[in-house]
Amino acid sequence: MACRAVGIGRASYRYETRPPTRMDEAVRHRMRDLAQAHRRYGYRRITALLRREGHRINPKRAWRLWREEGLKLPRKRPKRPKRRAEGKTDPQPRPAERANEVWSLDFVHDRTVTGRPLRMLPVLDEHTRECLRIRVRSRQTAEDVRETLGELIQRHGKPEGVRFDNGPEFRSDALREWLERQGIRPLYIEPGSPWENGYQESFNGKFRDECLNMELFWNDTEAQVIVEDWRKHYNTDRPHSALGYRTPAETARSPEDAATATKATIQGTNNGAPINP
Repeated sequence: MACRAVGIGRASYRYETRPPTRMDEAVRHRMRDLAQAHRRYGYRRITALLRREGHRINPKRAWRLWREEGLKLPRKRPKRPKRRAEGKTDPQPRPAERANEVWSLDFVHDRTVTGRPLRMLPVLDEHTRECLRIRVRSRQTAEDVRETLGELIQRHGKPEGVRFDNGPEFRSDALREWLERQGIRPLYIEPGSPWENGYQESFNGKFRDECLNMELFWNDTEAQVIVEDWRKHYNTDRPHSALGYRTPAETARSPEDAATATKATIQGTNNGAPINP
């Protein structure tokens, strides 16, 4: 009668907290190790890694353990809003529907410890999100872009189109003529519209956040080795939220609609736990 009067269930009134189980302790230990190894991962991506290792854990329990361990993702700097011309809408390129349909390229810049410039050229498959190559040099020209694409065509086959921005290396007549001979469409984005190359921009942000900002390079050879190790980890070990927390390599082996995979993941895992990228 007292419980009914104050509006609580008798089970809630008599509930007693239980001490942590051995399973919880094992998960906590592994969660700490994974968070230390992947410092830019949030609890959802760590949960995906734990599940891949065979731990039975849902996002709500993972979030509870994550908070109790005091594990937090460092806050990112707020992004400045994009400035659009008056009356202009943002054109959204048609998403690639299969592997090897569209590749995207863009340069990423960094420096060695001694101040020597590093120029990196990631090549991304827009459907599988697989990073096919990251070429690291102190400088790169249109000929280096052509050479990188030629090597990837021999290994993966020819894409239907390649998405670029309007940098001089991508706009060169020699590269455009070579693409025409290969039967590949150059897909140039509008000047000043990086969101039209959104998959590449997103990858570049992860690349800088999880690799470049975490490492020091003494020369371009060392940088190439470290970057290549990260590229392999990104393709084969890192769960991708847009792919239903599968890896790009798994998506490439067994193609599946990314939107369907994402929807299934959200329905199966979003049980009210706060979102942490």
